[in-house]
Amino acid sequence: MKQRISKTFLRLLALFSLEVLALCAAFFVCLLLFLLMAYLVFSARDNTLDAALFALADRLASPGMTLAMKRVSFFASAGFLLVAPPLVVLVLSFFPSWRWLALKLLLVTFSTSVLNQLMKRYFERPRPAFAMLHQSGLSFPSGHAMIGAAFYGLLIYMVWQKAPVMAWRWTLTLLLTLLVLLIGFSRIYLKVHYATDVLAGYATGTGWLLVSVTVMRRLEKAYFSRYT
Repeated sequence: MKQRISKTFLRLLALFSLEVLALCAAFFVCLLLFLLMAYLVFSARDNTLDAALFALADRLASPGMTLAMKRVSFFASAGFLLVAPPLVVLVLSFFPSWRWLALKLLLVTFSTSVLNQLMKRYFERPRPAFAMLHQSGLSFPSGHAMIGAAFYGLLIYMVWQKAPVMAWRWTLTLLLTLLVLLIGFSRIYLKVHYATDVLAGYATGTGWLLVSVTVMRRLEKAYFSRYT
């Protein structure tokens, strides 16, 4: 009896490794951020954050800035994401050790897009009426921010899995993180999304990425332990 209890305790303890605790903490932060944004928008009706970020965007506005923001926004657009993930998957499929990562990239991007559309239809928040670009669809959470966080976040994960040099890892991580932040700000600058939409998108995209990677890693381990 004591041995069974000891074995059960050790199994439970093994589940709470440092990595698992870090993942749980990160997911909890994402969940809190999303709930806070949803509360501000739909319960408190507080637009202070949205107004402050729109005011900042107005102070930075210029023809050159507008052109730059349009170009940055493209890197999480539907047109880009219809081409980029399949192209990356095609290239990675030629390298046997990268094929699982390629599959993860395709699945995460597609599932995040579907989840974003479901959430938009559930919350039904209209886009800002004074947008600089014509954009169809609903506003909460931002698809660009959500899919960008998941897609580029997974690229960061892939970099840390495969890049042999630590300097490359940090450099690419910083560049990709900066791109995700700029994509989110571009949506606010162009007034096609509120700041709360963007932050909710970051939270949901990152949280979904954490769940997806964790589940796929377990499936990958189960597959290799069974068939190799």
